[in-house]
Amino acid sequence: MKKSVFVALAAGLFLFGACGSPSANSNGDSGGGNSADSDTIKIGGNFELSGATAAYGEAEKEAADLAVEEINADGGILGKQVEFVAKDNKSDNNEASSVAANLTTNDNVVAVVGPATSGAVKATLPNLTKSQVPGVTPSGTDDGITVQGDNVQPYIFRACFQDSFQGIVLAKYAQDNMDADKAVIFGDSASDYADGLTKAFKSTYKGEIVAEEKFTAGDKDFQAMLTKVKDQDFDVIFIPGYYTEAGLIIKQAREMGIEQPIVGADGFGDEKLVETAGASNVSNVYYTGHFSTKAPATDKVQPFIDAFQEKYGRQPSSFNALGYDAIYMIKQAIEDQGEATPAAITEGLANLKDFEGVTGKITMDEEHNPVKSAVVLGLTDGKESSAETVNP
Repeated sequence: MKKSVFVALAAGLFLFGACGSPSANSNGDSGGGNSADSDTIKIGGNFELSGATAAYGEAEKEAADLAVEEINADGGILGKQVEFVAKDNKSDNNEASSVAANLTTNDNVVAVVGPATSGAVKATLPNLTKSQVPGVTPSGTDDGITVQGDNVQPYIFRACFQDSFQGIVLAKYAQDNMDADKAVIFGDSASDYADGLTKAFKSTYKGEIVAEEKFTAGDKDFQAMLTKVKDQDFDVIFIPGYYTEAGLIIKQAREMGIEQPIVGADGFGDEKLVETAGASNVSNVYYTGHFSTKAPATDKVQPFIDAFQEKYGRQPSSFNALGYDAIYMIKQAIEDQGEATPAAITEGLANLKDFEGVTGKITMDEEHNPVKSAVVLGLTDGKESSAETVNP
């Protein structure tokens, strides 16, 4: 921006403020939803409700809606009703940034839940920091979200474990539970998510990486990549990717006669993986999850399952569970601090301890990551057939 334009804009903003027009500020001094004397507590939702990763955002919003309904029916937070303002970032990082700015500046929310994917979360950080409004990502697992360089990002927290933990768990699971001495890796060439998972897996895995092939998000045909490895000697395939490509890779691999076990991270955790691959192809497939009805992490799980089943007519997924926990983490932070301002919620989230969620008992560490367990889920004919809890 040219200096003359900046000066003119600054002058215009000064005059606008001087005329007494209401404007939000980062300290919550306006009459909007982020002020201490507001009639309601306004929480924002920045979700992938359309586009390539809509399954994640839709699932998280579903459960966030349920959590807000429950909280309001139970008297709200500090005697105030919660107003949930959810917007679609269209699975686009630039749009996610714009949604964050809109929620914090125009809607005056006290906190934001979402986005679901790591790249989108990173895109929101400048606007969250500028507005000093905290965000809780249910499923943004990239290590670089909460810590960049040596600096902890002050206004972002997560309900999920990070990629380094998932990559380590999967490498150990392949070695110890599968006796897999040789691995093949298929990863997205331009994904922070895939990059973080791959680095953690490779740094932990003691076996041999026989081949590492790259694809691009949106690819549909993986025949050439699979043909390269089909006749090689390997014990496991690691796919650090989302259901969109992973489902197709699984389908095409099985149709080519590649029967080795396939492992992946939480990006596998949506029913669309099975829809894409075909249930008959999804056997001997394992992934790290945040939640399983077969391995309940706390006493909160069964009531959550019952409430979700009643509202939506089906069993909840990991992404449902994470969206649900994110809302309740904000509730706990407000109650711990006795105030529903962005500053108070930021402090409350940073000091969250022994929060009992449906994805586990959570204590926030100094880098804004929850210390919690993971579950390795096994699929047979597209259905969950095993669940093993892995502690940090």
